[in-house]
Amino acid sequence: MDTTRSPAIEIRSLTKEYPPKKVLQGLDLTVPHGTTLCLLGPNGAGKTTTVEILQGLRRATSGTVRVLGQDPGPRLDTWRSRLGVVSQTSGDLGELRVREVVDLVSRFFAHPMDVDEAVERVGLTDDAHTLAGRLSGGRRRRLDIAMAIVGRPELLFLDEPTTGFDPGARRALWKLVSDLKSDGTTILLTTHYLEEAEVLADDVAILLDGRIVEQGSPAALRAASGQTSKVTWIENGATRSVETPTPTAVVADLMGRLRGRDGEVPGLQVARPSLEDHYLALVEAHHQSEDSAPEPARRAS
Repeated sequence: MDTTRSPAIEIRSLTKEYPPKKVLQGLDLTVPHGTTLCLLGPNGAGKTTTVEILQGLRRATSGTVRVLGQDPGPRLDTWRSRLGVVSQTSGDLGELRVREVVDLVSRFFAHPMDVDEAVERVGLTDDAHTLAGRLSGGRRRRLDIAMAIVGRPELLFLDEPTTGFDPGARRALWKLVSDLKSDGTTILLTTHYLEEAEVLADDVAILLDGRIVEQGSPAALRAASGQTSKVTWIENGATRSVETPTPTAVVADLMGRLRGRDGEVPGLQVARPSLEDHYLALVEAHHQSEDSAPEPARRAS
């Protein structure tokens, strides 16, 4: 990651209003080049509005936005060619075949990826000559991703990219995203799969009612949650468990008391709090305090 460059995305005091409703209420967000940021939030939190402003599809009410160093408002062709977008909805591709679709899109870029490589990277080689309209929902999603990456974008927007994917396809997409980041692509991801955020994101920003209420790495957010781990084991034929903030100490004690000849503690399991646990607790607490004064965003470290 080149820290001397201006950020890939820089948002300051961003607001968006559809009077009398305030959809975004003073967002501040920075995404360095070559990193993956996951924007989390329930439906209606403002994620789609934020992403559409970044893509130049909507204008902010106030605040400043810079994407790859430019105001996204003018939507210059040279600027847009540096972006890749996978949105929630797909357009009508008529009677084009998969490879024809990707080839057509590639012609809009100066230095596109090889078409067959793009098709292969999303796992559609076997469907290269299939009519796009006959693809299943999950495989059509793969085609959307191929169309987004064939131009070798500097910045890739992935809006719930693995919706409709089976577990194997989802993990293949995770590998592709990791490879793209290794190649220097900056990625902004929205997803409802919290495991996806934990695997892919360098940074997570949690958006509630138009405000970023917490931001940090998945590990930092988990650590800042204050939630305890659950240690479970079998002792004297009975299953026992304890909630503890120090699971390592509990395991060490169990190892000293109960370790068998094979070196194992019977039935030992340690369930640590996940990003999903923290996110759901944060959303629930926010809903319970909606009538109170808003708190500033917290940076977990």
